[in-house]
Amino acid sequence: MPKSPEKACFATQRIPFTTEKIDSPVRLISIRGVGRTQPESQPPLDEYYNSLFTALGPQHWWPGDTPFEVIVGTILTQNTSWTNVELALANLRGEGLLTIEGLERVNQQHLAKLLRPAGYFRQKARKLKVFVKFVRAEYAGSLRRMFATPTLALREKLLGVWGIGPETADSILLYAGQQPVFVVDAYTKRMFARHGWIGEKAKYEDVRWMVERQFPGDVQRFNELHALIVHTGKNWCRPHDERCGECPLGRYLEEGR
Repeated sequence: MPKSPEKACFATQRIPFTTEKIDSPVRLISIRGVGRTQPESQPPLDEYYNSLFTALGPQHWWPGDTPFEVIVGTILTQNTSWTNVELALANLRGEGLLTIEGLERVNQQHLAKLLRPAGYFRQKARKLKVFVKFVRAEYAGSLRRMFATPTLALREKLLGVWGIGPETADSILLYAGQQPVFVVDAYTKRMFARHGWIGEKAKYEDVRWMVERQFPGDVQRFNELHALIVHTGKNWCRPHDERCGECPLGRYLEEGR
């Protein structure tokens, strides 16, 4: 997800802790440095969601005029801010390259030049070229055919494409394909860890499953929740300058949950 201001918005916590099973209604939290263990009742994710949505409203994420533009954005946003991605997208749009055919015909060296604002521009030019080649080979260049593939099967195929990891694959599935998957990123892990849902070294798939089983098949909820978490991570749940007192979820920390 883009490290963007209004639309998307995650770190290590100052007081690390470990948790028991995440599916237990009452868990024991061991706080290192304090030397005590206490039971904690964890509110359901929908309570967090409702608090954030009430305070912030809909985030209207992911920006893009077409599903393909959204896909390009998910690849370009790797390791950079959304502001930089917007500059690169503007360059592509200006030359009429925000289509599969456009990226197929453009010279990779010229493409890299257009992507320079997004950083790692040579790698990202190659990633886009590899992706459109994949869509052409597997789905005759049709995103409609691609997204008609069962979600799990398509996710597996996407993860086999060079340059696409779990976060990018899930962003493509959720935001471009409207598939029922949840996107996990650094903001998500930071917020969930601070609130005692996961340990600091929680695996991507475990966190994703934790959310997906709470809201099975709810594409709109996955979309909105991730965007709300991103906003929260950027503005309040920061790595070292956290602003829990200003955060809509701050009261849960005060209550020990």
